[in-house]
Amino acid sequence: MAANAQSAEHRPAQSILIVDDVSANLQVITRQLEARGYVVLVARSGLEAIQRAELTHPDLILLDVVMPGLDGFETCRRLKQRAVTRDIPVIFMTALTATDDKVEGFRVGAVDYVTKPLNADEVVARVATHLTLDALRQQLQSSNAELQQLTAALRRSNAELEQLAYVASHDMQEPLRMVASYLQLVAQRYGDRLDADGHEFIGYAVDGAKRMQAMINDLLTLSRVSTKARPFAPTDCAKCVSTARIQLQVAIAESGATITTDTLPIVQGDPTQLLQLFQNLIANAIKFRGELAPQVHVGAQATEEGWHFSVSDNGIGIAPEHFERIFVLFQRLHGRNQYPGTGIGLALCKRIVERHGGHIWVESAPGRGSTFRFTLPRAAAKG
Repeated sequence: MAANAQSAEHRPAQSILIVDDVSANLQVITRQLEARGYVVLVARSGLEAIQRAELTHPDLILLDVVMPGLDGFETCRRLKQRAVTRDIPVIFMTALTATDDKVEGFRVGAVDYVTKPLNADEVVARVATHLTLDALRQQLQSSNAELQQLTAALRRSNAELEQLAYVASHDMQEPLRMVASYLQLVAQRYGDRLDADGHEFIGYAVDGAKRMQAMINDLLTLSRVSTKARPFAPTDCAKCVSTARIQLQVAIAESGATITTDTLPIVQGDPTQLLQLFQNLIANAIKFRGELAPQVHVGAQATEEGWHFSVSDNGIGIAPEHFERIFVLFQRLHGRNQYPGTGIGLALCKRIVERHGGHIWVESAPGRGSTFRFTLPRAAAKG
């Protein structure tokens, strides 16, 4: 409280420019405002008001409507056309009470009006209110500017990180290929000199190098969600699912999976990434199957925000405590001997959905299958 009081004591007094050609009005309002600590400036014509406002930049202007020369409406219009005075709140003082006059006042940029003959208490109250509102507006503008700067910095940082990940991953490919190739060459040329442990150790090393290559390839795929993204366009989700089924036909045949769909819509998106999205979710449903042949259903429902999709299966399910974890990069719930892969598929799905302005989540229970749900925007209307 003491700090606030000290801050208020050192805060500069707010200035009010009163524009009126009648001396009596100026004296009454000036006394009331000065008594409350405001600094009062005076102008007796529209041109003088514009000049003084540009020079002193008051916190608020009380502007008479009916004046010789420039009337209040034209004065306000000119103030709002100048960058230096555009944001100063203007309150009209007027004896005009017709609705058209009030509308005209707001149209040229006033924030309020007080009716003559003036009530000093009302004028002071309206001045205080609009000074407070203007201070809040300035704070909001400042906060928005800071937020825009932070957003721009975050975008630059993300772009740099994605580029770094792409370059680093790409450059790591060749050394890993060399390690795996030479280890295999050692096994071929000197296999008769190695005992069982030697062959086992080389096998572990080659397997580790190949797994690292798979992780790097997945990182490259993840980084390309932004670095190699295509512009959004109307995309037929039915065609995406159809193509995904063709690319997964070996897994579908081996597992005996059945894939069914609702009538799927056309959405606004990146066709390549939406194909990846559906293919990963269907592949997951097939991979994490139970004893029964996989039954996978792709559904879609229109909502006010866009489209709500679902990919449901009858697989092994997921415990609720793992719902968030499964969307994290390289997170696995099962050993590699049980289910192959690097654990990047759902992280990729999340990145793709978020790039499209949607969100993704899962509903599941162990032994009862899973339903992955996500939202996508509608296709742009033709016009």
